[in-house]
Amino acid sequence: MSRSIYPILGLTLTLSVTGCAIFNPEPLTATANELDVANIRTLEFSGTGHWYQFGQAPNPSLPWPDFELSSYTADINYVTSSARVQTTRKQIIEPDRQRPVPTEQKADQYINGNTAWNLARPANAAPDAAPVASAQPTAVEERTAEIWSTPQGFLRAAQANNAKSKTSPAGTEVSFTVGGKYRYIGTLNSNKTVARVQTWIDNPVLGDTLVETKFLDYQVFDGVKFPSHIVRSIGGHPVLDLNVTKVKTNLAAELPVPDDIASAKPAAVTVKADKLATGVYYLTGGTHHSVAIEQNNHVVVVEAPQNEERSLAVIAKVKELFPNKAIKFLINTHAHFDHSGGLRTFVDEGSTIVTEQSNQPYYEKVWSAPRTLNPDRLAKSKKPAKFETFTDKILISDGSRKIEVHSIAGNSHNDAFALVYLPKEKILIEADAYTPPAANAPAPTSLNPYTVNLYDNIQKLNLDVDQIAALHGPRVVKLDDLKKALAVK
Repeated sequence: MSRSIYPILGLTLTLSVTGCAIFNPEPLTATANELDVANIRTLEFSGTGHWYQFGQAPNPSLPWPDFELSSYTADINYVTSSARVQTTRKQIIEPDRQRPVPTEQKADQYINGNTAWNLARPANAAPDAAPVASAQPTAVEERTAEIWSTPQGFLRAAQANNAKSKTSPAGTEVSFTVGGKYRYIGTLNSNKTVARVQTWIDNPVLGDTLVETKFLDYQVFDGVKFPSHIVRSIGGHPVLDLNVTKVKTNLAAELPVPDDIASAKPAAVTVKADKLATGVYYLTGGTHHSVAIEQNNHVVVVEAPQNEERSLAVIAKVKELFPNKAIKFLINTHAHFDHSGGLRTFVDEGSTIVTEQSNQPYYEKVWSAPRTLNPDRLAKSKKPAKFETFTDKILISDGSRKIEVHSIAGNSHNDAFALVYLPKEKILIEADAYTPPAANAPAPTSLNPYTVNLYDNIQKLNLDVDQIAALHGPRVVKLDDLKKALAVK
C-alpha cells in the first residue's frame, strides 16, 4: 500500500491506494466539467421543505421529529472550507401526540475550517438585541460533511485529492479520504451528475454514523446545473428534504471566524455539586445535569448526558464526593441522544444501566456499531454492557435508602420515559417533562402538555414531592412551582 498526503482547501487529505485500485479520471472529469466545478468558488442555494431533529425520536423505531422548513439558505465557500446555513422552521405535530404549541425557530449556523459557531440573540433578550456568537465544537464534523456533500463540493475535493474511481452497477463510484480518517464515496451518473454522496461522522450514541445525501432532478439555475431536490439522512433517518428554488454562484461569501470565538480557549467541562439531602447531590455546571445518590456500599447516578467528556467529569466529581465507593447503577431517563450520549462511559466504569425495557435492545444494537473515528473508552475496553430494565417501576434499595424509578406513562415526549423518586427525601428527579424557568423569567403563555402529564403521573403514583431536581434548567424548585406552571391563563 502506498500513502500520499495532499494539502487542499485548508484540509490535509490522505489517499490510500491499494494494488487493486482502479483510477479512471474520465467520468470524474466529465462530470466536473458538466457542473462547472472549475469556475465555482462559492455557491448559494435556497429552498423549502422539511428538517428533522436528529437524535430526538420519541421511540427508537421512529424517524427523527419532522419540522416544516419555510426557508433554507446555504452559502458555501469551497476555497476557504467555510459555510453558513440559515433556516426557519416549525415542528409538525403528529396526530397521535400532544406537543407544546410549536413556535417558529430560526437558526444561523457557521463553519470555517475546524471552527463552528452559531449566531443567536440571548434568551429573553429584546427583539432588537444583537445576536451573540457561541462556539459549537461538536458540530464541526457534520458541518464539514455538508460542504463536501454537495455536487460541486464533492467533485472539487475528489479532483484535488486524486480520488480513485471504479465502475459500479449505479454508475461510477468515486472515493477518497480526508484527514486520514473521513471517507467520502460518491456515485456519478452516466448523464454526468452526482447522484449520491456518503461519508461518516462520529456520534457518541451511534459511533461511526453514515451521512448520506441524494441529489435528484437536476435543473439549470442561473446557468449552473444543480439538483432541485436534495435528501440527506444521518443514522438511517432523513434530516433534510429540500426542494431547491434558487442557486447562485460566486457571490461574496467571506465567513471569518468572530474574534471572540477565534481567541476563546476550549471550554472546560465542569461539574458543580449542590447538596439536596444527606448523600444526595445535584451535579450541574452545564446545560444537562445529573444527580448522585449514596447508598451503603455504592453510589447511584441519575443520567449520563451528552458525551464521554461530560460523563468522565461527572464520574470524577462522584469519586470526589464519595471516595472508595463504586458507581453501581446509572439510571437513564430516556434514549434521546442528549440524555444518553454518556452511557457508554458508565458501562466502561462498570456500572449497570437501569432503563426502560424497550431501550435495552436499541442500545445493544447501536453500541455494536464500529467506532473507528473517535474510539471511546468502551470501544477500547470492550466490556459487556449490564442492564437492569423495567416496564412500570423498579426499586433500588440498600435497606436504608430507597430509590424508586417509575415510567412516566402517556407522555408524548418519549415512549420509554422515566422519573426517579426518593421517598424519604421527597425529591423528584426528571428530565424534559418539566424544565423550571429562571426565577425572573416571564410566565409561559401556554400549557406544556409534557408538564401536565408529569403532574398527572405524580398524582397517580401518589408521590409526596417536596423538591424537583430537573435535569435541565437553572435551579431546584418546589412542587408549587410546577403547579404554578400549570396555572397559565
